[in-house]
Amino acid sequence: MARSDYLFTSESVSEGHPDKVCDRISDEIVDLFYREGPKSGISEWDIRAACETLATTNKVVIAGETRGPSTVTKDWIAHTARMAIRDIGYEQDGFHWDHADIEVLLHGQSADIAQGVDARQPTNQEEGAGDQGIMFGYACRETEDLMPAPIYYAHKILRLISEARHSNKEKVLGPDSKSQVTIRYAGGKPVGVTQIVVSHQHLIESMSSHQVRELVEPYVRKALPEGWISKDTVWHINPTGKFFIGGPDGDSGLTG
Repeated sequence: MARSDYLFTSESVSEGHPDKVCDRISDEIVDLFYREGPKSGISEWDIRAACETLATTNKVVIAGETRGPSTVTKDWIAHTARMAIRDIGYEQDGFHWDHADIEVLLHGQSADIAQGVDARQPTNQEEGAGDQGIMFGYACRETEDLMPAPIYYAHKILRLISEARHSNKEKVLGPDSKSQVTIRYAGGKPVGVTQIVVSHQHLIESMSSHQVRELVEPYVRKALPEGWISKDTVWHINPTGKFFIGGPDGDSGLTG
């Protein structure tokens, strides 16, 4: 019999988290190939774009396999990566969109893989698989987005802070952040929050954890349902005491 009273914890990372930076760059490059292909008379069925990105201190390496328009040059790919980094908001000494070294190592798709992917049936346009794997997912009624409450609210906290940062309302918060929410379930339903963790990069080195909490706490409270935070809720805001060095400068990132 499944337990109906329990705690469940989920984590979210912001757009400036090193891995998310790499995800964004890879996504933008794949989009570039599919956007430009039709302009060169190439069917979307014939475009291939598998892109992996690594990011570290002022260095981005883009590798993978592609097939598409010759108009998509290495310079265009590097520019696309820079614009993604700029949009995220990285302008720090150790990772800056304008002067980070971007290396593009994309090459053609393996002929062995291509022959399987290209073996589609013209009658129904089924496309062959380029890889294999197991995927699963589900929906639930805990939130309006049909997502489980812990991950939904962990995402929402960072989304609200990100919106404030991009609108210049919060000018001293950096792009890199993580949130973690522990939710208490009673009778199988989410009823409250027992612990909240937010680690958020700050752009003023001397800022204390207390000062960061004063900035992020209103967004946490706005994100969570009324009454879920109590006097017993445990808060951990920048628990290491300092989060000035952020993004790929502080921790290397990878796609996926």
